[in-house]
Amino acid sequence: MPVKLYYAPGACSLASHIALEEAGAEFEAVSVNLASGEQKHSDFVELNPKARIPVLVTEDGVLTENPAILMYVAMRYPEANLAPLGDVFNLARIQSFNAYLSSTVHVAHAHGPRGIRWADESSSLEDMKRKVQQNMADCFKLIENDYFKGPWVMGEDYTICDMYLFTFATWLEADGVDPSEYPGILDHRNRMLERPAVKAVMIREAG
Repeated sequence: MPVKLYYAPGACSLASHIALEEAGAEFEAVSVNLASGEQKHSDFVELNPKARIPVLVTEDGVLTENPAILMYVAMRYPEANLAPLGDVFNLARIQSFNAYLSSTVHVAHAHGPRGIRWADESSSLEDMKRKVQQNMADCFKLIENDYFKGPWVMGEDYTICDMYLFTFATWLEADGVDPSEYPGILDHRNRMLERPAVKAVMIREAG
């Protein structure tokens, strides 16, 4: 039975979209227009009361949040070798890295376009926007210097960490961050763009 992914072009759901493509999964990709508020429609909220993407509908139920969906894809399609499923410690390292991207890097970015989640006063919103560049720069400096092994996030093996890091790396310029300050991550982003699965997803999301 094919799974169904609800995504928004260019959003964080890009990571899960790429994972399904890399895994060779049979899936249906459904675009959600966030700008027009489709994520708030009743039929979507029934799937995900958080009214956010990504959402993955499987034969066993609905999954939300990129770290969960990425791990599901890795475990559902083990032949794709997207995670070291038999290595407890390194599997935990993958979870640790992806948790950092989800809980810290994504939040640092979201304080710009999604500041209204945390404040109402216009002065507070503007203050948060001003911090985005520095916060994102600090996050990527930490990743580049302390966590990125090369040539892939975890070293020689391509994993679900790579598509997730790539997703946030595509936002750097929009956040006012110069990607050339992080040569390892910039090289990683460029190599990701050459992967057939990534190319296919980027074309699909471009419409």
